Amino acid sequence: MSDKTSLRQREGLIFERSSPGRVGYQLPPLEVPPADPAKTIPAGLLRGEIADLPEVSEVDVVRHFTRLSKWNYSVDEGLYPLGSCTMKYNPRINEEVARLAGLAQLHPLQPEDQVQGALALMWELEQALIAVTGMARVTLQPAAGAHGELTGMLMIRKALADRGEKRRVVLIPDSAHGTNPASAVFAGFEVVEIASTAEGTLDLAAVGKRLEGGDVAALMVTVPNTLGVFEPEIVKAARMLHERGAFLYMDGANLNAFVGIAQPGKMGVDALHINLHKTFSTPHGGGGPGAGPVAVSDSLVPYLCVPTVEKAGSRFTLSYDRPKSIGKVRGFYGNFGMLVRALAYIRSLGRDGLKLMAEGAVLNANYIRKGLEADYHLQYTGPSLHEVVFDDSLQAASGVKNVDIAKRLLDYGFHPPTMSFPLIVHGALMIEPTESDGIDELDAFIAAMKAIAREVRESPDLVKGAPYGTPVRRLDEVRAARQPVLRWQARKA
Repeated sequence: MSDKTSLRQREGLIFERSSPGRVGYQLPPLEVPPADPAKTIPAGLLRGEIADLPEVSEVDVVRHFTRLSKWNYSVDEGLYPLGSCTMKYNPRINEEVARLAGLAQLHPLQPEDQVQGALALMWELEQALIAVTGMARVTLQPAAGAHGELTGMLMIRKALADRGEKRRVVLIPDSAHGTNPASAVFAGFEVVEIASTAEGTLDLAAVGKRLEGGDVAALMVTVPNTLGVFEPEIVKAARMLHERGAFLYMDGANLNAFVGIAQPGKMGVDALHINLHKTFSTPHGGGGPGAGPVAVSDSLVPYLCVPTVEKAGSRFTLSYDRPKSIGKVRGFYGNFGMLVRALAYIRSLGRDGLKLMAEGAVLNANYIRKGLEADYHLQYTGPSLHEVVFDDSLQAASGVKNVDIAKRLLDYGFHPPTMSFPLIVHGALMIEPTESDGIDELDAFIAAMKAIAREVRESPDLVKGAPYGTPVRRLDEVRAARQPVLRWQARKA
């Protein structure tokens, strides 16, 4: 096999496709004398030449990245069972609307009278999120879920400061999302973890005991929690917190489980971030751009980010007249394109459709739970909502871990579920099908997981050696984490 054939099969780095003198562009000749950078830019700011940049043509680049793209699994290809990440299908109507010239080509510095349509869109999205959550107001600025968490906690901190209180403790259950503690710390708080009950729910007795100190600023709780279990005593928890002058922050990443069925505002929630990709179908893969609007109760409305979109008759304005605001948390008004897509989704489904969406997500998760509960261990057996968390304890007896199951699943053509999270379930396999997939895809996934369980019983080494059919086989992940190679280096002759 020639080196070129081998390279084609494994699709080497773009550097390996370099050919001296090959270019993919052509610049017109200069019409003025070339400037000497050394005379116009301080020497300390000059980068200098970069050695060994790849020399490739346009077709080289296009074909290289097209081939790589075919290695990627996508939500357009099949089920994405990533629990808590909710990789749901992105309807194409959303993309069509977001690409309309009147929306896609706006400039954020255009005067208000030229962007009335955009302001109307933002106002309408806020009203829709208010209707969904039962909260008082919503800020659309935060650029992601964790950014929304930080924004909500900053508003809580400002509200406490206005009351002259120096509460610095935030209670977080061990079933919460992992970004919650980080967001609380970034907002200037100290975190105290609350252990879950044997049923995997919030321990109200532990919360009540910790509230006795008078230093608790808030409780950050994920509903449904990362076990896929709804917190049945969330209203009682809110009452306990409010009686002691503390706030209730709800992580709304799992809102997809009860849209149109229940409202956080009626549960006593003070702040709630909403991951638009998880519930309202904006793109998520590749890291963004994201959007994490924050809904607040009346007590936190004065602290909303500026500007807010206000409606006066048939006109819309951007209001900065909020003296207690925490200010801006992002440039301009948030990731506007994501707001367009979310509203398109909401308008497409309508009130009844959103409720069916949540019911479909819960139905699909329970269908998978029923299909796999004889083959995989379920540590917490309470009712599941949007996701179900199995673990690898049945397979561990054969020396097979959850990571082996995930890699073998690649050979069956599926993306693995979320691995080793939540931390309170050792060897976790967190599965969330969302409402995007029908029974045929769910059956195929269940069949693949059952086949792997059978392989573990009959030939565990087969599973431990997976994957076999992927372009890249199993890597030494420990070495990759400890000794990463982050830059290409030419091989020595």
